[in-house]
Amino acid sequence: MAKRAREGEPIVIKKYANRRLYNTDTSSYITLDDLAKMTRENVDFSVIDAKSGDDITHTILTQIIVEQESTGEQMLPVSFLRDLISMYGNSMQGMMPSYLEASMASFRKNREQLQEAFQKGVEANPMARMVETNLKLMQNAAEVFMPGNKPSSRQPPAAKPAAEPVSRDELAQMREQMAAMQKKLDELDG
Repeated sequence: MAKRAREGEPIVIKKYANRRLYNTDTSSYITLDDLAKMTRENVDFSVIDAKSGDDITHTILTQIIVEQESTGEQMLPVSFLRDLISMYGNSMQGMMPSYLEASMASFRKNREQLQEAFQKGVEANPMARMVETNLKLMQNAAEVFMPGNKPSSRQPPAAKPAAEPVSRDELAQMREQMAAMQKKLDELDG
């Protein structure tokens, strides 16, 4: 959808009085959803008011957040929003932008490290592989047996030999590992 006219330069989006957004790079009208997608894809753009020439990128990005919060699953807790609003006019207001940017950079770094660690854990841990296999089997079964789902054109997985019985200690260890993995997944969502 989005390309860059010149590498390293942000794509210019013009906002007209009729509220329409025009991507000057693709010569096409776009929506706020398109801008949200460009943002998720790390496409650099700036939004310019077509009449005044003012940069209104901040306002448009804020508008995207408001729409996402009102139509989708809310991500910003009320307590955070109250704290953020209380900072306007506060002596600390000038420090907030750099603090929030540093916090988000740290979050992105931690998220990437957690995803890498989880992936390495799945590759190295036979129990995690078994869980992953079971999840795939359940997804395949859901595709076949759940009403409204189209039957899968894939062949059912080949029957595997029965596993040896699991001891209570092994079962307890598996439950602990599952709880730890669930906690990591919850932390990624939260």
